[in-house]
Amino acid sequence: MDFISDIFSPELPASQYSPLTLAYLGDNVYELFVRSYLVSQGNYPVHRLHMMARDYVSAAAQSKALEWIEEEFTEEEAAVYKRGRNAKSATVPKNAKLIDYKRATGLETLMGYLYLTGQSERIFYFLKKIIAHH
Repeated sequence: MDFISDIFSPELPASQYSPLTLAYLGDNVYELFVRSYLVSQGNYPVHRLHMMARDYVSAAAQSKALEWIEEEFTEEEAAVYKRGRNAKSATVPKNAKLIDYKRATGLETLMGYLYLTGQSERIFYFLKKIIAHH
């Protein structure tokens, strides 16, 4: 049994969720990993942890992280990433370049998809690689 089905059973197969719904979930998966990693590095004040996390979770940082993992995507992962990258979003944060925002959304979509399909080892593989390169 995978970690997601221990909590709940998704209503739809992961491939049927919209890319932005997957990105909504994947954003949290990614941020939880980053926060857990940073806390494991020391008992820093919360403000400092927040500032450190920005270096990993901003659209620019996530866009850069793709350079370290994108070539390792399977065909399925690449397709999910592209669905997220190409999704039409209602807004773009004022402090992000459009291309960075789209690439970050693609990464978050992939994280959400992997999470819903119970591929925790694949998530950890990618995120550990991102941390190692950072």
